[in-house]
Amino acid sequence: MGRTALDTAERRAAIEAIAARLTEEKIDVVRVCFVDTQGQVRLHAIEARHFAQAARNGVAFTTALLAMDSANLIYQNVFSADGGFGHAHMGGAGDMMALPDPATFRILPWAPKTGWVLSDLYLINGERCPFDPRWVMQKACTALESLGLSFVGGAEVEFHVFKVMDPHNELEHCTQPARPPAVIALRHGYQYMNDQITDAMEPVTTALRDALLGMQLPVRTLETEWGPGQLEVTLDPLIGVATADAIIMLRTTVKQVARRIGLVASFMAKPNLPNIFSSGWHLHQSLVNHTTGANVFAADNELLSETGRHYVGGLLQHVRAGTAFSNPTINGYKRLNANPLSPKRAVWSNDNKAAMCRLVGGHGDPATRIENRIGEPAANPYLYMASQIFSGIDGITHQKDPGPPLNDNPYAQTQMEVLPGSLLEAIDALANSKLLAETMGEAFVAHFVAQKRHEISRFMSTVTDWEQNEYFEMF
Repeated sequence: MGRTALDTAERRAAIEAIAARLTEEKIDVVRVCFVDTQGQVRLHAIEARHFAQAARNGVAFTTALLAMDSANLIYQNVFSADGGFGHAHMGGAGDMMALPDPATFRILPWAPKTGWVLSDLYLINGERCPFDPRWVMQKACTALESLGLSFVGGAEVEFHVFKVMDPHNELEHCTQPARPPAVIALRHGYQYMNDQITDAMEPVTTALRDALLGMQLPVRTLETEWGPGQLEVTLDPLIGVATADAIIMLRTTVKQVARRIGLVASFMAKPNLPNIFSSGWHLHQSLVNHTTGANVFAADNELLSETGRHYVGGLLQHVRAGTAFSNPTINGYKRLNANPLSPKRAVWSNDNKAAMCRLVGGHGDPATRIENRIGEPAANPYLYMASQIFSGIDGITHQKDPGPPLNDNPYAQTQMEVLPGSLLEAIDALANSKLLAETMGEAFVAHFVAQKRHEISRFMSTVTDWEQNEYFEMF
């Protein structure tokens, strides 16, 4: 849908309602945001009096922002005619337009007189930007709607919160990437669901919870996890793209609130710190009838409906390529390869937390769903969920059989496919995935693959502490 098609009476009314609220609540600035391929939030801070016009016409951002890797290094010739994107309207590091989505507008509880809104990206010719992750997920949801279905997603997201001892803000540390802060744990950890640890962390969890609720997020729980300084937040299910929007709001809230009280929050899967337990992101997913809202995974006399089984079959078949989106960092595979609570193979089960896909509910339970335990907290939520949806649709369309659920020690399974052991393996699988190229967009997948291969190349050319310790004195 082109940009001009969005100029509806309903959208104009929503923008005017936000403008009135800005005046009523004396808001000074609105952060007009979009999410890049890495899952990072980019923004322009617009004076509130200009918001209505900006929301109608769009806010210009350079296309070069989509050519940055995880260190914000530009890895392609953005000044060429096609900007390195292979697209005529992405050249010269020129502009693309971000059109705010009024449904995502929030007033930030922690930043005085500041609004915040997510946007969709459009090219200067009015077409949707094919490299916008939010657009990729919107396409996935539209594909589901053509089957009369809607995606329902819930999340369990783990992360760490540490006290900052030295921010390392000296100029010699202002590199790309910058040196991370020196930190200490808030509590010792390794006392799972212990009331003393929970109470000791209460000042932090209260500050985070209040802010999350202030962002209108459907928080179900926020509590201590297994490791030192490790927390987990769970969100009630949401429909469609709102599920991914909520994860962006969650990470933004946690990191910014923590920073303002002298802490640092990290969604890195396995920080390089002593005695730290790795973090995951368990994505709960089901499908509902688009008209009635009935859960189509629920079956009165079965663990899982035929539609649900076929959806799981699609997840299992396309997991190696999909892992590039569920685990898009090099670090994420340190969790998959070493964590006893993370999956190792493409296995599904009935309520066994060693499996990749765990069935929750069953036998007619209206909350029947699949929990995919593969993801890392740093994943771009739009791409993670879109890859799941497109894989599941393929399973439904072609009636993929996942086989019987494996309930006896999935870690001992040797027949099912092994999950990728590295980001390089996952990216190679994605590069060869016809399904994800056709559904997510060939140009988008090629761009994502190139971006991640650049990141991997930088990593492979870096001399690590392990190499220095292993070889320097020995040879």
